[in-house]
Amino acid sequence: MNDFGKVAVLMGGFSSEREVSLASGAAIVEALRSKGVDAHAFDPKEMPLSELKTQGFQTAFNILHGTYGEDGAVQGALELLGIPYTGSKVAASAIGMDKYRCKLIWQALGLPVPEFAVLRDDSDFEAVEKKLGLPMFVKPAAEGSSVGVVKVKEPGRLKAVYEELKHLQGEVIAERFVGGGEYSCPVLHGKGMPSIRIIPATEFYDYEAKYNRNDTVYQCPSDLNEADEALMRDLAARGAEAIGAEGCSRMDFLKDENGKLYLLEINTLPGMTSHSLVPKSAAVTGMGFADLCLEILKTAHVG
Repeated sequence: MNDFGKVAVLMGGFSSEREVSLASGAAIVEALRSKGVDAHAFDPKEMPLSELKTQGFQTAFNILHGTYGEDGAVQGALELLGIPYTGSKVAASAIGMDKYRCKLIWQALGLPVPEFAVLRDDSDFEAVEKKLGLPMFVKPAAEGSSVGVVKVKEPGRLKAVYEELKHLQGEVIAERFVGGGEYSCPVLHGKGMPSIRIIPATEFYDYEAKYNRNDTVYQCPSDLNEADEALMRDLAARGAEAIGAEGCSRMDFLKDENGKLYLLEINTLPGMTSHSLVPKSAAVTGMGFADLCLEILKTAHVG
């Protein structure tokens, strides 16, 4: 049980998702300790990563959401330090964080993604509105936890929304509205897990619905029939494999009014708070939170 040695749970960090990461990290430290693992909180904002070596850490459980934690940066640093870490490697982390390039890879492999357009200063915003229709979603390509996601409903508003969002991470993407339901499907050890239907009380599954409200409904097992459940799990695994994601990831899906499933985005470092989706899915298979954390820790690797 203690083959992992002294384990650093990397949490907090510098991104817009710092608070979520701290909540996930605290839950993981407690869970791992309950399993006899010598786990300790480690916040790179408070202490340089080089201290991992100085303080004798032998394994890292990475739960640093967002920029620097999920985009390949900390993964590269841990590789240089020679410390095994959980989650995806450098390239897969970087691609997974970039919704635009992720979609390009999925499209190239024939996986279903909602129609989208990249917005730039010289875009014909009126033409994009006509092509994708209203309402539509606009989002920065490299932010997580629904940071910066805007639902555009009024004609002529797209340019103003673009101006609001262009200072955030990555390209700004406009995406066709797909309104038949929101789902999520975790992937662990390369296999899809039970899907979750997400029914927000807010207009869509935004930051508020994810972390601060208690009226979001999570159906797990979801309302999918057996065939669609099998398809979603297969698509989730294929989407993760396409970008090289490893360990535990989570694929978000949309379903249209005709029942067609679309890959929305991948989270290569899914949250592990009381509101989080991966623990809900694992629970359906009989796996408790502490066992899930231990299973993820077992995937730690260097390179």
